[in-house]
Amino acid sequence: MMYKDYRSGRVRGLNPLSFDPASNNEPLQFGSSNGPLVTDCPLENGAENSKKRKRPNLPPEGIRNMAMESSPMGMPISDPNAWATAMNNLGMAPMGMTGQPLMSDFDPGLGMMTGIAPMNPMMPGLGIVPPPISQDMPIVKEIIHCKSCTLFPPNPNLPPPATRERPPGCKTVFVGGLPENATEQLIVEVFEQCGEIIAIRKSKKNFCHIRFAEEYTVDKALFLSGYRIRLGSSTDKKDTGRLHVDFAQARDDLYEWECRQRMLAREERHRRRIEEDRLRPPSPPPIVHYSEHECSQLGEKIKDDSKFPEAVRVLLTWVERGEVNRRNANNFYSMIQSSNSHIRRLMNEKAAHEKEMEEAKEKFKNALAGILVQFEQIVSVFHASSKQKAWDHFSKAQRKNLDMWRKQAEEIRNIHNEELMGIRREEEMEMSDDDMEDAPDSKDSDDSAQAHWPRPSLYGRRTTACAASWTPTGTRWSC
Repeated sequence: MMYKDYRSGRVRGLNPLSFDPASNNEPLQFGSSNGPLVTDCPLENGAENSKKRKRPNLPPEGIRNMAMESSPMGMPISDPNAWATAMNNLGMAPMGMTGQPLMSDFDPGLGMMTGIAPMNPMMPGLGIVPPPISQDMPIVKEIIHCKSCTLFPPNPNLPPPATRERPPGCKTVFVGGLPENATEQLIVEVFEQCGEIIAIRKSKKNFCHIRFAEEYTVDKALFLSGYRIRLGSSTDKKDTGRLHVDFAQARDDLYEWECRQRMLAREERHRRRIEEDRLRPPSPPPIVHYSEHECSQLGEKIKDDSKFPEAVRVLLTWVERGEVNRRNANNFYSMIQSSNSHIRRLMNEKAAHEKEMEEAKEKFKNALAGILVQFEQIVSVFHASSKQKAWDHFSKAQRKNLDMWRKQAEEIRNIHNEELMGIRREEEMEMSDDDMEDAPDSKDSDDSAQAHWPRPSLYGRRTTACAASWTPTGTRWSC
């Protein structure tokens, strides 16, 4: 059905052909409507397929007519619809051999190759437009003509001239091999093509130093290294020379580079400071100044539990500023008294949190003790299975797994046991600290009690209530 629709030209998006491609074996006619460009050459069938196809002989007039009709870029197209239909089916814009469009209302989405970007016959790679030149090709040095001299390129087979390491911020080059008759005007004429020149220091020994305005111009000047220079058309030795261009280290270049680096460092520090300021949490709002109105509002805020931290900070700032005087002393006293009333609330909150912490500790200790009991039971199961009554009935692989599991269970049990013992030691230390705090109070009470006892008198004299007698081990009391 598909081929039938194609032959009848009812497929949507295709232009109808002027012939039936199923029954027509003749080639497309581009030259003239009088007849085909070549004579009919029917296909040979059967055993004749293996034979060579013979080219038909044409009369000289036919060859001459064909050559005239097939001249390039001037071949007339008698039936452009066939050519336009073929290019439309390929997704290309129908264009003639001279580049003019054949169809003004061309839609590339209606071709057979939908979904593929349309091809341009004038694009590189199709034989009509040459491909672009690669950027990786070596640069060919050519002869450079100046007003008063000529520069001849070096031999391309020779290695490039050696250069020293580039100094930081280099804008100055060393130029050697100048002709003896070279002048400063000649040097400017040659190297001004590379960029703006700031200064030239020429020596009497056929070399000079050139300082440029920008760093990238130094690379252009190095391109001239190896060129042979000749002044005018003279062949005198004093009018010829071979240029040698190299980096030069100048104090001015180094100073400017250091200044630029310092400027970049300052900009980086400034950028970091701005970033830190952006990420820094916002500062607290400024403290308001004291007034009767603000004082009355602050008194209400101090009484509120949720606003107390902010209000007490404002009160502290006012007191430190010296806002208290005889007229407002009562107001400050009432605010300080309200602040003092929060102490009991804070102590109650602390006690509640401590109680919650103690309950959590006790709950954790009980849970840990229960876990340890279960670990002990698991370890007991492994020990019971290791006895000979049950051990002989297990296979070698099962015994290996049981032994490994028993070791792991014992290690975990020991770790949890040490943790529980650490909790108990901490509790014992806390209890001992409490006993140490209570000890001085009991010692003071004992000293005060001993102060009321009568002191023993010397030489065994009796007192009103008791008597003391001296013994080698100490004083013996008798009442």
